[in-house]
Amino acid sequence: MTRFILHPASPPPIYYVLTHIFPCITTRHAHHLSTTHTLRPPDSQINHADSLRYWNSVAANANTMLGMLGNYPWYTRIDLRGSKTFLTKVRRLIPNCPTTGKLPLGADCGAGVGRVTEGLLSQVCTTVDAIEPVEKFTHVIRASHLNRPSSDGEASGVIGDIYTVGLEDWYPRKKYDLIWTQFCVGHLTDVQLEAYFVRCRDALTAGGVLVVKENQSTDPAGEDMFDEEDSSVTRTDGKFRKLFAEAGLRVVASELQLGFPKEFKLLPVRFYALRPVG
Repeated sequence: MTRFILHPASPPPIYYVLTHIFPCITTRHAHHLSTTHTLRPPDSQINHADSLRYWNSVAANANTMLGMLGNYPWYTRIDLRGSKTFLTKVRRLIPNCPTTGKLPLGADCGAGVGRVTEGLLSQVCTTVDAIEPVEKFTHVIRASHLNRPSSDGEASGVIGDIYTVGLEDWYPRKKYDLIWTQFCVGHLTDVQLEAYFVRCRDALTAGGVLVVKENQSTDPAGEDMFDEEDSSVTRTDGKFRKLFAEAGLRVVASELQLGFPKEFKLLPVRFYALRPVG
């Protein structure tokens, strides 16, 4: 499920009060966030039922996948352009990965209604499997032109299999050339996320790559941040790298998404391209 966190461009007075009195609170909805300054680690507060309840409460379209940013067409253009540029660079770095043409099989993990599949993965993969826990979102993917059946009843679009399941319960049975995971792993605990990374590692082809694109915590104390609105965690760069290492993954490339207007004060968004260690 795709989500995005936003600093308000013109925060209300209560935002200033909270951020000056409690400097650990620095993102979209100040009153929704907590860090390990509390007694409980942020990821221990994740509740999957609450997450699903939140996402089932929003409309099933590409705009709502981006929260407040869905009202700004420039956001998705910048996001997808940055992703395509990053992937082009990464393909040149990986042995046995073709640098041009379409990859045989990709996976869109946390697919939402297929925004990233339509805007990116359909252009770089022949077939894309979609993994998404919210059933009404996968219904949109099934009805999409990307999954349009041919006259003989066979699917002629780019969509392969659709799995209506959370990433914590996805056990891939195929080998993927590209596993794309964006704006969704905040709904997994650290233990679940490490296990997910291990399964992705083992599901890559010889030249395959796992890409993780996520918001990055800006907590002044360097802690992860919990958002009670959708029951998710925004992690630090250090936490991600720790989990990658523990899952037997190495970082092939990493960079920040560029191009977002500074006046929106968005959380940093970082790419990671990952391959198995060894």
